[in-house]
Amino acid sequence: MTSSHTDCHYCLQSLRGRKYALRDENAYCVSCYDSLYANPCEECKQPIECNSKDLAYKGRHWHERCFKCAKCNRSLVEKPFAAKDEVLLCTECYSDEYSSKCFHCQKTIMPGSRKMEFKGSSWHESCFVCQYCQQPLGTKPLITKDNENYCVPCFEKQFAHHCYSCKKVITSGGVTCHDQPWHKECFVCAGCKTQLYGQRFISKDEYPYCVDCFSKLYAKKCAACKKPITALGSAKYISFEERQWHGECFNCAKCSVPLVNREFLTRQDDILCRECGSA
Repeated sequence: MTSSHTDCHYCLQSLRGRKYALRDENAYCVSCYDSLYANPCEECKQPIECNSKDLAYKGRHWHERCFKCAKCNRSLVEKPFAAKDEVLLCTECYSDEYSSKCFHCQKTIMPGSRKMEFKGSSWHESCFVCQYCQQPLGTKPLITKDNENYCVPCFEKQFAHHCYSCKKVITSGGVTCHDQPWHKECFVCAGCKTQLYGQRFISKDEYPYCVDCFSKLYAKKCAACKKPITALGSAKYISFEERQWHGECFNCAKCSVPLVNREFLTRQDDILCRECGSA
């Protein structure tokens, strides 16, 4: 710049026919301006003279030739870059050093691109999809199985158990009876509808019954005491000519001696030991 000012504001030398620099409306010869105001370059530590381009970032300054990636030395002028611990890096070097790797494709998630995080791992947004329908999961509810992510409808369609009673999905817990899954609240007596979870029950034709209902509906009656014979009572029962007895009820009708594993005789509807039957 050719001077229209008379003298340098600092050294008072004439600026006629000389280049100068202005600062706060004062004119300085190039030498004085550089010695007073030139910023030191972060890279080479030399002053950035007024006839050089001064590139600034967060209060620090570089020569144009010094503004480059600290790792690969490529120029960063008019290019995207990132800073780490006050060191400037091109996006490629920054990604290699510090960026996350996508859990799905194992490629770098570049700075500035959207990153999805789940259970300590990261994904490209385009990689974070349902394994079955391939639709983006974004922030929708999801379920993980064998390190693969599924949207809830697809998981239920592919893997979830359906209640044998109401046919709806069992999302947690449940009861199994004859290899069939049930909701706890659906696992009720087929007779009286009492909930059976945690209770004793007897199953018939794949349906559960409480002991009382099963006894009323299906259990055979003891010919002696007339009470139902169930698997929940004595393990032994006696069957003879279409009649049944509890093991403890199969006694001689006359002397009451137990007849289990002993010879016996019948007289009309009575069961007698050999001694009483022969008398």
